[in-house]
Amino acid sequence: MRKQRGVTLIGWIFLLAPMAVMLYAGIRVGPEYLNYYKVLMAMKETATQLKTEEALSPTAITKSLGRRFDTGYIDSPTANEILVTKEDAGWTMTADYEKTVPMFGNLYLTMTFNKKVVIN
Repeated sequence: MRKQRGVTLIGWIFLLAPMAVMLYAGIRVGPEYLNYYKVLMAMKETATQLKTEEALSPTAITKSLGRRFDTGYIDSPTANEILVTKEDAGWTMTADYEKTVPMFGNLYLTMTFNKKVVIN
């Protein structure tokens, strides 16, 4: 009598289906994390550029950030949605936003991004 060895077709389906869903989720989420990285880099570069400025204002910081968003092709969030406040350590830029991407049907993935960069 021969013993059966290997994985059957149904076994392969059960093995590959969860991996396919995870791969698809990664494809859907990847661009949003790339956009978040570009927002973070624009905020850090703006902080570095404005570090030596004496007379800073929220408007000047937002305009400088907006120029970097334009050249970096960042659509969401806009420069006006970045909160600019004066704190003890100096001026801070806070990016606090959510992105929702569709998976399939009525299933969505929601990502929350929150980063604070200090200009000192």
